[in-house]
Amino acid sequence: MSTGWNREQIAARVAQDIPDGSYVNLGIGIPELVAQFVPEGREFIYHTENGLLGMGPPPSDEERDLDLMNAGKKYVTAMPGAAYFHHADSFSMIRGGHLDVCVLGTLQVAANGDIANWSTGELDAVPAVGGAMDLVQGVKQIFVVTQHTTKTGEPKLVERCTYPLTGVGVVSRVYSDLAVIDITPDGFQLVELAPGVTFDEVKTKTGATLRPPAGSN
Repeated sequence: MSTGWNREQIAARVAQDIPDGSYVNLGIGIPELVAQFVPEGREFIYHTENGLLGMGPPPSDEERDLDLMNAGKKYVTAMPGAAYFHHADSFSMIRGGHLDVCVLGTLQVAANGDIANWSTGELDAVPAVGGAMDLVQGVKQIFVVTQHTTKTGEPKLVERCTYPLTGVGVVSRVYSDLAVIDITPDGFQLVELAPGVTFDEVKTKTGATLRPPAGSN
C-alpha cells in the first residue's frame, strides 16, 4: 500500500520548484500551505487578488489583524515593505503578466494542460470562479496541486476535461499526493514519485497516457 505525500508535504514539494524572487499567487486549500515552506535562502513575494503584495504567513492569535486577510478570507500577515492597492489594480497586475507563478487546486487537468477547477457543471453545483480565469491566462507558470483521484477513485488527470474549463493549455506542472507530473507536448510525463509509490500505481490512477521520466528506459 502506498504512502505518498500528505497536504503539507505536497505544499513543501511545490515550494522547492519556485525560483528565488518570484511573485506568487496562491489559491485556496493546499496552495495556501506553500507560504509556510519557503526554502532557506529564497524569497517569494506573495500576491493576493484582494489587494496585497507582500503577504506573510498566517498570524498567531496575538498578531491577528481583523482587517488583514487574503482572497480566501483567511487571516494573513504583511511582510516588511508590503503594498496595498485597489482590487482593480490587483487584477491589472495579473492580466498584465506581472506574476511569475500561480499555485491552484483543481477538479480536472487534461493531458494538453487544460484545467477545470470552478464547477462540475451539475445543475446543483455551486460555481467558484474567483480569480482563477484571470490567473491562468495572465501568470507565467501555473502549478496545480491536487489529490490524484477523487474520493470515489476517479482520476483527476484525464485525457480531456469533462467539466467546464477554466483555461486551455495553461498548466505547466501537477503536484499530487502520488507524484510530480509535467505537461509536455506529448502529454503527461512523470517527474518524481512520492515515497512508497510505484510508477504502475500512478499510471493506473491516471486517466490518460503517462510517460516515464525523461531519459529512463
